[in-house]
Amino acid sequence: MSDSPGVASDLVGSRNRPAPVGLDALELSIVLPCLNEAETLGTCLSKAMGVLRDREIRGEVIVADNGSSDGSQDIATALGARVVTVNARGYGNALMGGIAAARGKFVVMGDADDSYDFLEVPKFLDKLREGYDIVQGCRFPSGGGTVVRGAMPFLHKVLGNPMFSAMARTWFHAPIHDVYCGMRGFRREYYIGLDQRCTGMEFANEMIISASLTGGKITEVPITLHPDGRRAHAPHLRTFRDGWRTLRFYLLYSPRRLFLIPGLVLIALGLVGYGIALPGLRIGRVHFDVHTLLFASLAIICGYQSVVFAVCTKVFAIAEGLLPMDRRLERAFRLIHLETGLVTGAAGVVFGVCLLGYAVNLWRVHAFGDLDYGLTMRWVIPGVTLTALGFQTILSSFFLSVLGLRRR
Repeated sequence: MSDSPGVASDLVGSRNRPAPVGLDALELSIVLPCLNEAETLGTCLSKAMGVLRDREIRGEVIVADNGSSDGSQDIATALGARVVTVNARGYGNALMGGIAAARGKFVVMGDADDSYDFLEVPKFLDKLREGYDIVQGCRFPSGGGTVVRGAMPFLHKVLGNPMFSAMARTWFHAPIHDVYCGMRGFRREYYIGLDQRCTGMEFANEMIISASLTGGKITEVPITLHPDGRRAHAPHLRTFRDGWRTLRFYLLYSPRRLFLIPGLVLIALGLVGYGIALPGLRIGRVHFDVHTLLFASLAIICGYQSVVFAVCTKVFAIAEGLLPMDRRLERAFRLIHLETGLVTGAAGVVFGVCLLGYAVNLWRVHAFGDLDYGLTMRWVIPGVTLTALGFQTILSSFFLSVLGLRRR
C-alpha cells in the first residue's frame, strides 16, 4: 500500500492488521468514507486540508472509497488526499478500511456529503490531546449542537435519534446525546483495542457502546449539522431498515433486556398461575382449572428457556470480547458449575417422573379406563413441566460448560 498522498491503493490489511505506525507517525488522520460523493467530496476535502495547513497539524486526509463510479477517486487524488480502496461494501467496512490505513495517533472521521463542517475538526483534536479516548460530535441542542433547518428528516430528529441516544445512555451508560453522529474523533490505538465487528451503519453505535461498556473515556463536542449537499442520489441511510438494525444491535448487546427480564416475567406469571389453578380457586365467577395450569406451565417453560439463553449469550459474548467480564456471573459460576446443574436437573427429572408415575398408577387403579381429568391433570401437568425443566437444565449445564472452556 502506498503512503504517498493522492495514490489510489487496495486495502491489504484488515481491522485486525492495521497499517504499521513508525516513529514518523502523524498526529491526525482525517478519514472520509466515500461512495459516489463527487458532488460534495471536493468541498469536504478542501476544508479538511485547510484545517491541517492553517493549524499546522501534522496529519493526512484519507478517502476510504467503497466502490465509487462517479470519479470520486480522481477528485480525492487531485486534492492531495490518500485514497484507500475498500472492496467490501458497507459504511462500517469503509471506515474500518480507512482507519486501518491511517498513520495518525488520532483519527477524526466524518461523512463526505458536506453535512459536517470539517473546519470543526480542531474541536475534536483539542479534546483528544486532553486525553479522551473518544470525542463524539453532538448535533442536538441537548449537547450544545445545532441542526440547520432541513438538515435532518423530521422522524430522525424527533424520534429515532433521541430515542436511541436515550437508550444508549440508559442501557449502556454512554455519556452522549447524539449516538448517530457520524463525525467523531478517537485515539487510533484505543479503537484497535475495541475490535469492532459491525460492517454497516451500526458501526457508529458499536463504537460508543463498546467504549462505554469497557470504561472508555468519552466526551462530546457541539457541532452543526448542515443540509446534505448531494443532489444526484438519495442519502445512504434508510430510516426503518437502519432503525431496526440499531434496535437489533442494542438488544444483542443487552442479553438482560432481550432474554433475562422477559424470561423472569414469564416465570413469575407462570408461578402465579400455578398458585391459582393448582388448588382450583374461584375468583368471582371465574374458575381457574387445569387449562389455566397448562398456560402457566407454558409460561414457566418458555421463561426458563429465555433465562438460560440470557446466561448462555452473556457467557459467549464475554468469551468473544463483545462484553466485559461480569463479576456477578463470575461469583455465580463459583457456586453453580456443571455438577451442580446436573444434580439439579436430574432431581427435577426424577421428581417429574414420579408425578407422572403416580398419574399412571391412578390410571392402573381404574383398570386403565376413564379418569377424572380435573384430578389427574393436576399431577400430569406439573410432572411434565418438571421433567422438561430438569432435562433443559442438564443440557444447558453441558452447553454452558462448553462455552465456559475459553474463560478458564
